[in-house]
Parts: sequence; structure tokens; C-alpha cells
Amino acid sequence: MNKNKREREFYSLDVGDSTFTVLKRYQNLRPIGSGAQGIVCSAYDQILDRNVAIKKLSRPFQNQTHAKRAYRELVLMKCVNHKNIIGLLNVFTPQKSLEEFQDVYLVMELMDANLCQVIQMELDHERLSYLLYQTLCGIKHLHAAGIIHRDLKPSNIVVKSDCTLKILDFGLARTAATGLLMTPYVVTRYYRAPEVILGMGYQANVDIWSVGCILAEMVRHKILFPGRDYIDQWNKVIEQLGTPSQDFLMKLNQSVRTYVENRPRYAGYSFEKLFPDVLFPADSDHNKLKGSVFSCVIISLIKCIFFQKCLGICFVLPLQKMTSY
Repeated sequence: MNKNKREREFYSLDVGDSTFTVLKRYQNLRPIGSGAQGIVCSAYDQILDRNVAIKKLSRPFQNQTHAKRAYRELVLMKCVNHKNIIGLLNVFTPQKSLEEFQDVYLVMELMDANLCQVIQMELDHERLSYLLYQTLCGIKHLHAAGIIHRDLKPSNIVVKSDCTLKILDFGLARTAATGLLMTPYVVTRYYRAPEVILGMGYQANVDIWSVGCILAEMVRHKILFPGRDYIDQWNKVIEQLGTPSQDFLMKLNQSVRTYVENRPRYAGYSFEKLFPDVLFPADSDHNKLKGSVFSCVIISLIKCIFFQKCLGICFVLPLQKMTSY
């Protein structure tokens, strides 16, 4: 492509502390979020005639780790096609040669909010159940493809006003079949499974633990295990769910097992203490949720067994009648 023609296709705009250099088809850029992986803006795509989200990856080639994350996110978004996984609409760079190549922009579907914002709302039984159902459907699709997300948290789950939900941010995702040692630096601390906290080998069940933590947070409107560091995180888990079985402890390496065994033993909280009746008023639609929460939290958090049972417990809903909230 002619150099001058290529330059005319792009324009630059300061967004916070960053400069976006994007194709001219994308107009009306507005910042909507940022994180360790990059900065996200909403924009209007003049060719597709729709609003989109544009993510500028943060220094994707500054080291090997960042480069791998950028590559994983791009490849997985391009390959995975599911209604509950965020869709990749376009990818581009404003640089003209491999020697100059340093910026990557991902163009995705634009959603209305992330789950952090939704958690603060008073959702009825149908909407809360439908959000959980879609999360499990998306994760089931990833796991069926041999992909572990490894960074499930409310900010990585986005929704639209019609209650449709999509999972995003695959920079930490890995294939379950890899022979390499999985890194313990994965999910944001509050949503880390015991296997991750204790440096054990892990598989897809770490995502199920995260889903259970998110579900509990949606019901309680506060984080279930708000640890200050990884030791405090473990203490929060055993105080509320109880000291794990001897079979679990025998899977730990000797130094970690010694530490865990020297901690005080906890029986764990009752379901009534974790989810008091005040969360399920008798005259409220939330009262229907109580049995669902009990089943799914126990299955997801404690046993970490799988979707078919959890999906079938409480989500046969009149979805056609769902309305916007």
C-alpha cells in the first residue's frame, strides 16, 4: 500500500495518558475502561454503521510475557465463536513495517456495562439466573475447546441492557492440554481457586471456582473472599468453607502442606451465615433464588464439578419473556 495513502487512512487522538491512532472509519472515540492489558474506547464504525469497542493493547511487545498475552488474546478471539464470548470485528496496527510494529488495536462488540456495575443492582431471580446461565454456557464452550480462561472476574464479563452476556479478556487464557507448568499468577486474587493459591497443578476447575465466587458476589453484593494477600486469601477461604480434607492436603507439596496443617482447623460457615435470610425476603422474588444459590455455590465452589448438572438445576426460564432492566 502506498505510504501516503496509508497515512491518510489513520488519525490520532489523545485518550487519557495514551494516544490512539486509529482508522478514520472509527469516529467519536470515548474512553470507557482501562486495565493492565490496555485501554478501551467506544467508537462509531462508519462502515459497519454500529458502535464498537476499540482496545489498544498496552505495550504488547515490551517483553516476552506481554507478547504472549497479546498473541493469546488475538488468536483466541479470532478462533472462538460463541454467543457468550465477545466477538472480534477487526484488528489493525497503524505502523507501516515490521521494524516499526509496536501497537495492536482490537475492535470488538460494544456492550453496555460490566458485571461490576450490574452486581450493585437489585436483580430479580430470572435475570440473575440468566446471567449465571450465560456465563456457564460461555465457559463450557471454552472448556470444550480445551481453553482455560484463568482470569474470570466481574470486570471481564460484560452485559447489554437486554441481559445478554459475553466473556472477554483472554490475555491469560491457556490450553488445558499444554504440557507446560501452569503459572500461579492468574485470576485476580479474590477469585483464585485453592489450587492456584497453594501452587498446585490445576485444570479447568479453576474457572468454575471463579464462577462460584462471582455468583456469591452477585447475591451478597460484596466480595466473598476479600483477601489482602495470598495468605489472607487462603485464610478467608478456610474460615468460611472449612479446612479441606486430608485427601486434598496430601496433594500439596511438603512445605505448603506443613503450613496448611499448622493453621487452626475451621468447620466453615453454615449456608445461613454465608447467605442470610435478609438476602431472600419472603415477599421478594429473590426468595426463589435461595435453593438455586445453595445448589450452585456448593457445586461450583466446593466440589467444582461440571456444567450439565449446574446448568440444569434452576435455569429453565421463560427467556422469551425477558425484558430490559
